[in-house]
Order: sequence, then structure tokens, then C-alpha cells
Amino acid sequence: MTACAIEPTAADEDGDECGDERGDPRNGGTACAITADGAYAARLAPAGDCLFPERWTLDGPEPYAVPLPGNQPEEPGTEVQPMGDGRVLIRRLVDGRHAFSLLYPTGPGTGELLLGAVECPDPDTRLRLLPPAPGGEKAYALAVGRRSTAVWLVAGGAFGPEHLAMVPGRCSGGVWLDRAGRMLALDREVGGRTKAIVVDLERDGEVSPLLQIAADSDDRLLAADPDSGLLLISSDAPSPGRGDRLGWGVVGSTLPVRFPECLRLPDCTVTPFAIQPGQVLMPENCGVALRVDGPAGTWFAVWRPAERQLLQLPAPEGWLAGAGLWTEDGVLRLPYATREVPCGVARFAVPRGAGGTGDAGSPGVGAPAATGGTGETRPEDPVRDGTVGAPGEAAPEPSEPDPPVPVAPRPVPLREAPLKGRVAVG
Repeated sequence: MTACAIEPTAADEDGDECGDERGDPRNGGTACAITADGAYAARLAPAGDCLFPERWTLDGPEPYAVPLPGNQPEEPGTEVQPMGDGRVLIRRLVDGRHAFSLLYPTGPGTGELLLGAVECPDPDTRLRLLPPAPGGEKAYALAVGRRSTAVWLVAGGAFGPEHLAMVPGRCSGGVWLDRAGRMLALDREVGGRTKAIVVDLERDGEVSPLLQIAADSDDRLLAADPDSGLLLISSDAPSPGRGDRLGWGVVGSTLPVRFPECLRLPDCTVTPFAIQPGQVLMPENCGVALRVDGPAGTWFAVWRPAERQLLQLPAPEGWLAGAGLWTEDGVLRLPYATREVPCGVARFAVPRGAGGTGDAGSPGVGAPAATGGTGETRPEDPVRDGTVGAPGEAAPEPSEPDPPVPVAPRPVPLREAPLKGRVAVG
């Protein structure tokens, strides 16, 4: 249950009247959204020069897509999101207002249930959907203004869109921390610094701190797993002035955030998009899937905190980049669409202890790749030796993992983690 990342399109970069942040991986936007339980996905599918909503069913023996076209093609900047009952939420910009509807198949046509609209009086306000909430019954949106950010319930309420909370500061991101859909983590910018906070949606938007690695650092939350408490974090604290580093921590742990060297790929952007669920009290054993964007293109990688090794893999052809989910038994599922297979899911079963190969700017040589074109594919045996770096170098020894700790019923701030001699960066 993590926010998906997607590479921006020209439409994303242009945005709309009230703004659109789908191009930023940290903002949770994606051209393919998947429900928290992995049953459904939704995207805007291309049809020539036009776009139309499409729902994917993923929990059956084979994935299949159902087109949900409206009376006219969708405009750039429109967002879609699957609901737990199979309907698809759509956000359209209509006369300066963000209109929300639920789409569903009705025989040969598309049914539409109007939910209402949210107006952005300030043209600088940017509104977007948050990642799919746990349970699939509700959907939320974030309206980011000049000095404050509003959280809206846009589907699943009693009387259309409902204003839930107003958070001081400009917020980005959006990660769910529990399976009840109550605790929402946002990255808030105040006074030129960005820190991750927690918004309690059942306490009128009560705000509490989550990340403060150093007083003058920018600390963002990229992904979280509610079962194990594993957090994936971006911060410039370990390398001031040299950009952000990707690290990990555990909700409720007294140990500081760690920044493994293997997650630092030169000239590449590494963004987590899925964490293996069901690893209760074992955060160091969770599989983490990461999207890698570099000079050679876009691929993905798999990593576990206990192993401290990165396995880089070529993405399946037509991958809906940044979209995917893990099963509890450790199978990574990546949706893809090609001319031959318009709705497919590639499956990768990566065993523990599989190291990466190749250099740090491209996928590993001989790594498993999706094959065939039947909708569900299976990789070859993964490479079992070598690590990220020059071929032939010895694999680094895994560092001692954090001891298992119980997941706190409420997020415990990871604050003031000392950086001198205690934060692992290698």
C-alpha cells in the first residue's frame, strides 16, 4: 500500500487551472492507480490522440480491462482512481471547478454517478487525488494553496465532497500509515524546510510531527507499510548540499534512520513504489520495489533492508512505469500494456539473497525479464551473485538489521535521529 510514481507527460507538466502535481513521484500521482488490496486498477488509456478511462481487474486468474468511455474524450489533467467495489472515480476540471463522478460499466455503455465539485477560488491552488485509501470505500484529494493545504473527502461521504482538514503550510506527498484510512502522512513545507507530518482524519485533522532527522534538513516520507512499520524516507541530512538520499526507518523504533549506500545510484532517480505486505514485526525482511530513472531509460529494482543489496531488473515492455504491488508471499506484480497485450501483469518472484549485477546506471546483465505475451508472465531464474557496481566486485556484507519492534497503534515521530556516528550510510 504505497504511493505510485509515474514519469510526467507533457499534459502533466502543463497542469490545469487549479494545478496538477501528477508528474512528481513524491506527490503520489500516477497514470495507473491500484487499490490498496490489489483487486482493481484504473488509468487513462490512449485511443489515437484521445484518452478514456479504463478499469483493470487484477484479482482473477487473468487480468482484464473494461473501457469506460464517456460522451467525449477526457481532457489532459483528468485523474482516475479505482474504488474497492470496481467503480472508477474520475476528477475533471469543468468551468474552473473540480468535478467528481463514479464511472461503472452498464452493458455496452458507461454509467456515471455525479458526486459534486470542489472549487478553487485562488488560481494558484493545486488540487489532486491522494493515493487510494485502505478499504477502497473512500477517496481523498489534496488542495494545496499558497499558505495552507486542505484535505477533502471526495467519494464515500454522505453529501458529496466534504472538507475534512486545513493544514498550515504547503503539503505534498501522501502516504497512508494504517489500514483504517485514518492516519495520513504529508510532506509539509514551512519556513523553507520540508518535514513529514501525520494528519489524523478522525480528530479534525490534528497534526503531529513524523520526521525530523536534523533541524535544517528536508525530510520526506515516500512509502510506508502498515504491517511491519517500514518507512522509506528521502532526506538531505546525510549529505548536506549534495542532494537527497534514500533511507529507511521503522515506526516506533528508537534507532535512527539508515541510508544504505546501495540505494545511491549516480545520475539516477530512485523512487520506491511498492512494499511487500504481511511481514508483521519483520520490517528488515520486507521486499521493496523501486523505480529507477536514468540515462539508459526506466527500469525497476528490488531491495530488502536486511540484505543491503540492490537487484536491478529490466522492466517488462509497456510497463505502466511506477505501478505495481507485492503479494504477501513475495511476488512482485507489474502491470503493462502493449499492442499485442493491452492488459497484462508481469510477475517476478525474487528470492531473498539475490544480489544485483551490472553497473550503477543500467539494469543488471542477465537479470530476470518478463517474457511472452499472454497477460501473465514469469521471469527466468534471477541472478544470484554480484551487486550494484562494477561487475566482479565482491558483494558487501549485510549490516546488522534493526531488531523487530511492535508497530505502535499511532505513528511515533522519528525525530532528532543523530547523524554523527549513528546513521548508517554505507
